[in-house]
Amino acid sequence: MKKKTIYTNGRRAHNTAELVADTEGKAKLFEAKDKVPSEFKEVSRRKFLKLGATGAVGLSALAMLNEGHAASNEKIPIGSMYPLTGAAAVDGLGYKRGIELACEEINDYGGILGKKLENFYVDTKNMSANEVVAAANYLIDKHNVHALIQGYNIGPNDAEYEPIADAGIIYMHVNTAIQHHNTVKSNPDRYFNCFMADPAEYWYGGGYITMLKDLRDSGQWKMPNNKIALIVGSIPYSVVIANAMKEYAPGAGFEVAFSEVVQTPTTEWGPVLAKVRKVNPGAIANTHFFAGDIAQCQVQFAENPTNSLFYYQYGALQKAFRDIAGDASVGAMTGTVDGLLSDDFGKTYVNAHKKKFGPDADYQPGALSYGPMHHYALAAAIAGGTGEPGNMKQNRKIAWALKRFTYRGPTGSYWYHPEFQATLPYPTYTRDPSLGHPHMLQQIQDKNKDPVVIYPEPYNVGKYQKPSWFK
Repeated sequence: MKKKTIYTNGRRAHNTAELVADTEGKAKLFEAKDKVPSEFKEVSRRKFLKLGATGAVGLSALAMLNEGHAASNEKIPIGSMYPLTGAAAVDGLGYKRGIELACEEINDYGGILGKKLENFYVDTKNMSANEVVAAANYLIDKHNVHALIQGYNIGPNDAEYEPIADAGIIYMHVNTAIQHHNTVKSNPDRYFNCFMADPAEYWYGGGYITMLKDLRDSGQWKMPNNKIALIVGSIPYSVVIANAMKEYAPGAGFEVAFSEVVQTPTTEWGPVLAKVRKVNPGAIANTHFFAGDIAQCQVQFAENPTNSLFYYQYGALQKAFRDIAGDASVGAMTGTVDGLLSDDFGKTYVNAHKKKFGPDADYQPGALSYGPMHHYALAAAIAGGTGEPGNMKQNRKIAWALKRFTYRGPTGSYWYHPEFQATLPYPTYTRDPSLGHPHMLQQIQDKNKDPVVIYPEPYNVGKYQKPSWFK
C-alpha cells in the first residue's frame, strides 16, 4: 500500500499507512505492547474474573466493584475544561451537562470504591492554547483533580498535555485531532495518561467519501455528476478534514471540482455559495462545524439551491441547527465520528438527560463526555482507586485498565488503540463494530426531530430521502 502523509497546521503529521485500513478493507489492529504492571496482576485478575462471571456492564459493574467499600466523606475531585462562552458554547454547555449527569449516576451507585465524585470546571472561552493551559493548571494546582474528563477544546494543539503529563493524571477528551496520535506516539511513556475518546478528524474525510459512494452504488442517490464542492472552515481541524476528502475522492470515482477556505466563524456564506452554484456539483460538503454558523449556510443555500446533496460534519446534529435553519434544514446530511446512537444505550442516556435537564435541553453533545466519565470510573474502580497528581504508579494502573476494559456507551464502543490511545472509526478503519465508534451518516428528515441515522449497518434506523429542493 502506498504510504500517504497528512499535514496539520503546516507540519508533517503522521504516516497514515499506520492508521488506515488496507486495500481489502481489513482492519490493521495492532497487538498491545504495554505490559500489565506486576503489582497489579493479582487484583486485576480477581476483579476481571468477577466481571466476566456476571457479564455485568456499566453502573451494575461499578456497583459490584463498590461492594465491601464503606461510604466515605472524602470526595474525589474531577476536573473539566470546556467552552461555556463564545462560538462553541452550545457544545460546551452540553459537555458540562453530560459530566454532571454521569457523576450523579456514578455517585448514586456508590461513587468509586465508596468515595463520591465532585466536579470542578473552567470555561475555556475561545479555546486558545493560553486559555486551555491556564485552565488545566488551575484545576490541577487549585483543586488537585484526580482526572480531567471533558468534551473538546479545538485549537491548543495539545499544549495542555504538558502540565497534565507532569501531573500524571488521566486526561480523556474528544478533541478529534490527529495531533493527539502524534503527541502520544512521540513519547508514549510521558503521555501514557492522555486518551482521545473519539476518532481523529482525519476520518471524517475518508468516511464521508465512503458513505457518499455507498449511497451512489446502492442506487439510493442518483448522482447528476461526479463533482464535489468543498467549503472549508479556516481552522486546522476543518482543513485536515477537507484534505482527507480530497485524498479519498479520486479512488471512489469523484472529482473535487471546487474547494475554497472560508474564514470562520462566519454567518455570511453568499460569496462562496455563488461560486459553488456555478460549478453545480452533485454533492457539497462544509467542513466548518459551529451549529449557528452552518445553519445560516443552509438557509442561504436554500434561497437558490442546486441539485446537490449538502453535507455538514457534526454541527448539524445539534438542535440549534434545526431551530435556526427551520424548514431549510430538512434534507440536509450530517455525520459524526462520535455521535449519539439511536439504540437502547442511546435511549437510556436520552431519557436520563431529559429527566435531569428537561425535555428541551439538547442532549446530543453531552453524550460525548458522559461515556468517558463512566469509562474512567469503571477503570479506576478496577485499578483499585483514583490517582491524585503525582501518583504515577496508580495512574498507570488506571491507564492500563482503560486500554484493557472496553466500555460500551451511548456513542459506541470505547476501545483504545494501544499505540496512540484513541478510539477507532467503524467501518472505515475496523470492520468490527464492537471495537469501533460508528461513523454515522444522518439526514434531517423532520425539523422537529433528531436526524435519522441512515449509515452504517447495524446502527442505521432509516433510509435516505431525496431532499425537497431537488428539481
